[in-house]
Amino acid sequence: MGKLSYKGYIGSVEYDDSVNKLVGKVLGMKHTLILYEGNALDSLKKDFEEAVDDYLEECKANNIVPEKPFSGKTVIRMGAELHQAATLKAKDLGISLNDFIKRAISTAVL
Repeated sequence: MGKLSYKGYIGSVEYDDSVNKLVGKVLGMKHTLILYEGNALDSLKKDFEEAVDDYLEECKANNIVPEKPFSGKTVIRMGAELHQAATLKAKDLGISLNDFIKRAISTAVL
C-alpha cells in the first residue's frame, strides 16, 4: 500500500478490483471520512488534494476546527502481565510508562 501526503494529511493508495480504480482514504481521522479515487496515480493524487482542500474549506465556512490526523493520543490495551512488566521496567529505567512505551514504539518504527 502506498501513501500520499498533503497539508499534513496522509492518504492511502490502494487498487479496488471491483471498480478497476485506485482508491484511498485519509488516514488517522477519528470522526471524519475523506475518500478519493482516480484512474491513475496522478488523478488519484489530484482527487486526494481536492478532497483535503474541500474538507478544509467546508470546515472554514462552518466555523469548525478541522480534525487533525494522528492527534498523538491513543489507547493501548495489553494484558495485565505485560502492563505490569512494562511498568516495572519503566520504573527501573527511571522513566514514566508513557516514555517507556514511546521509546519502544520509536525503536520499532524508526
